[in-house]
Amino acid sequence: MSEAMIELRDIHKKYGALHALKGVSLTVAPGEVRVLIGPSGCGKSTMLRCMNLLEQPTSGTLRVGTSSFSFTEKTPVPKHLGPFRAQLGMVFQQFDLFPHLTALENVMAGPRIVKKTPQREAAELAHALLAKVGLTEKTDAYPRNLSGGQAQRVAIARALSMEPAVILFDEATSALDPELVEEVLGVMRQLAHEGKTMVIVTHEMRFARDVAHRVSFMDEGKVLEDGSADEVIGNPSNPRTSAFLRRFHFGAAPAAVQ
Repeated sequence: MSEAMIELRDIHKKYGALHALKGVSLTVAPGEVRVLIGPSGCGKSTMLRCMNLLEQPTSGTLRVGTSSFSFTEKTPVPKHLGPFRAQLGMVFQQFDLFPHLTALENVMAGPRIVKKTPQREAAELAHALLAKVGLTEKTDAYPRNLSGGQAQRVAIARALSMEPAVILFDEATSALDPELVEEVLGVMRQLAHEGKTMVIVTHEMRFARDVAHRVSFMDEGKVLEDGSADEVIGNPSNPRTSAFLRRFHFGAAPAAVQ
């Protein structure tokens, strides 16, 4: 296996008395789709936010590509994070599109503002990416005129516009009506088939089983089980993983007796 694209070692994150991450270690290889599953509040989203330093870990080490950080409780907030964050596209639950910009302008914004890409080149890229996510006809639409699924696909195109090494998805379908979920999952499947490195937090278990190279089950701030999708989702070894999956009527085999 080639050198990991992402490497977390013994990451802790505290919010006062709340210990959100308790010594998490994780590696993600180039081209890997890693899916994080687990109950709400278990630390999945916090882990994603620590990966791109939207949240600074309390302790531990983080490496993405060639950028490395080591943290203690006294480590100052790193400065000049623009180049580091440019490696990591992030797609949030709530889309977070600029309401005063069209779909095309939302996708152009990152290249224009951060990379100083010329207007014409940024527009050509944005048109191509909106076509990629199936929204050629929505280039001039404002977010208020888009369905939730369309808005999330614009958000994915916006993340891709920065040509990131890794794309992080934080419950990208959880705010959508059920009938709109599949159109977003379809785009994510396409990216997985193209070999994009992705870390995905989701409760869509069948989707996870379809696309994940590896699945990590989290609970109470720890990774309790890690393996292939067939191992973790199809035949979990940890009783807590099995109990979690039963909520989805997924038919997971009973966990082995510990």
